[in-house]
Amino acid sequence: MEQFSTKPQASAARQEKVVLRRIRAIDIEIRSGTYPNTNDLAKKLEVGVRTISRDIEEMKLFYDAPIAFDRAKNGYYYTEDSFYIKDISLSEGELFSVALFERLLSSYRNTPLEKHLRSVFRKIAESLGERATIDTMYLDDSVTYISEPLAQIDAEVFNAVFSAVRQSKEISFDYRPLQKQTYMKRTIKPYHIVCQKGSWYVIGFDDYKNDIRIFAFSRIKNAAFTGEIFEIPKDFDWQKYIDADIGVWASSQVSHKIRLRFAAEIATFASEHIWSRSQIVTQNDDGTVDVAFETTQLPEVQRWVLGQGHTVQVLEPQELIDAVKSELSQMGKMYGNL
Repeated sequence: MEQFSTKPQASAARQEKVVLRRIRAIDIEIRSGTYPNTNDLAKKLEVGVRTISRDIEEMKLFYDAPIAFDRAKNGYYYTEDSFYIKDISLSEGELFSVALFERLLSSYRNTPLEKHLRSVFRKIAESLGERATIDTMYLDDSVTYISEPLAQIDAEVFNAVFSAVRQSKEISFDYRPLQKQTYMKRTIKPYHIVCQKGSWYVIGFDDYKNDIRIFAFSRIKNAAFTGEIFEIPKDFDWQKYIDADIGVWASSQVSHKIRLRFAAEIATFASEHIWSRSQIVTQNDDGTVDVAFETTQLPEVQRWVLGQGHTVQVLEPQELIDAVKSELSQMGKMYGNL
C-alpha cells in the first residue's frame, strides 16, 4: 500500500506561522517609534541578526512595508505613519470561503450592494497579499453557481431608504404597486428593512393608507426626505409583518395553520425541503407526505401550491382551499374551461 507523509507540509506550515508572528512583532516595534535596529530586534525576539534582516526584507517584498533606516538614530522607522502589517490569519476553509464569496457576488449584480461587496473583497484579498494561496479545485469552470434573477434597484433609492431608516427620517417617493402599471406618490415613516432571497423591502407607516405597509425597493423611484423626524412606536415588531421562511406579504397578521398533502411521486422532495422552521412532516402509508406549519403568508403558500399543480393538495385552512379553487376557476375560464 502506498503511503504518504504529511510531516513536511505540517512542518512548513508551522514555520510559516513562526515567521508571521515574528514579522508582526517587528512591525509593532517599528511602529512604537523607538527606532529599533537588527541587534535590538534579535535580542528581543531571541533570534539571530541574519533572521531579522531576512524578515525585514520579506516585509518590504511581500507587505510593501515603507521601512527606512535612520543613521542618526541607528534604527528603523516607517516613512508612512499610517502603515501597519495588515495580516489576516485564515484557515484553509476560511480562505476557500473568501474565494467563493467573490464568485457568489453575482447574486447581487442587479443591486447597489455589489460595488461595496466587491470593494470589501478586494481589500481582504489585498491584505492577504501573495502569501495566501487557495486551492481552486471548487472554483473552476466545472462548477456553476446559479442565482435567482433580481429586479434592478436604483442606487439612489437604495441609499436614501437606508439613510431614512437609520436616521428615523420620513421619506416620500413614487411607488408602483404590484397590481398597477402607474406610479403613486407615497409618504412613509420607514421602520425596518428586510432582504429576502436577494429582494429588498422596507416596512413603514404609510400616511396614505394610515397603516403599516411593506414596499419593494425595486418599485420605488424619486425618493426624497420630507424633513420630518419620527419615533418608531414601542410596540412595533417587524416579525409580525413577515414570515422569514416564507414571504413578506403584508396582507394579514393572523397566523394560519397550513396542512399540505404531497403526492407520492414527489414525497422525497416534500420531506427534505424546509418549508418552515416550525414544520411537522408526516409520512403516510400510501406514500404521500403531509407537511404542517403556521404562517401569515397565505398568498405565498397559494403561489407554491399552484406552482406544484396536481402533486399538492391543500388540506387546511378552508380559506386557502377556497383561494386555490377561485384561482383554478379563473384559469379554467382563461383556457376555455378545459
